[in-house]
Amino acid sequence: MTVINKIAYKISDYNRTKKYDFFMNRFKPGVSTKILDVGAGETEYQKEANILEKKYPYQESITVLGIENFKEFFKRYPKVKVVKYPGRKFPFADSEFDICWCNAVIEHVGDKTCQKEFLSEIRRVAKSAFVTTPNRLFPFETHTRIFLLHFLPKRFFDFILVKMGKSWATGNHLNLLSLRDIKKMLEECNITEYKIVKRKILCFTINFEIIF
Repeated sequence: MTVINKIAYKISDYNRTKKYDFFMNRFKPGVSTKILDVGAGETEYQKEANILEKKYPYQESITVLGIENFKEFFKRYPKVKVVKYPGRKFPFADSEFDICWCNAVIEHVGDKTCQKEFLSEIRRVAKSAFVTTPNRLFPFETHTRIFLLHFLPKRFFDFILVKMGKSWATGNHLNLLSLRDIKKMLEECNITEYKIVKRKILCFTINFEIIF
């Protein structure tokens, strides 16, 4: 593992822990709180991956929604209910959950239209939500481990990624959002009562935590 990757994983693990602690302090969920986790991962590449399932004391109260098969995930977290779906509309009733936890997923669901639909579905099925996403204007892009190039228009950034052998991060796999993008999307989804917390490293905002 390169030095950059080691640093990136350490920052990510630290960041996930801070998010979880903030989530617990803000929402104070209990044994009867129904939580929807949208976007948990089958493969755990780092220590604090799937941090909600790792640390939350009431696993049986969590439902995970995702597009993967979750075979290994289920072995690790047998008390968690897992629902696989093909994407787009969530297979749940309106307000079925008390809280939706969605950590760094919205940037992977597609273009702006798909992102708005995703956010609207979270609002529909959950009474409250905690949605996080990386800041597009943070100087280091944590998925590709590249500095500054993601400031370019997406088509140019994707072109360079292909040349660098990182085509997996192109297209709809990665659509980063700025604070302005997020506020506009919330407005277009008719989400008017919300709070955006800026999680910082030094003087830079590394990600946004959206509560509504």
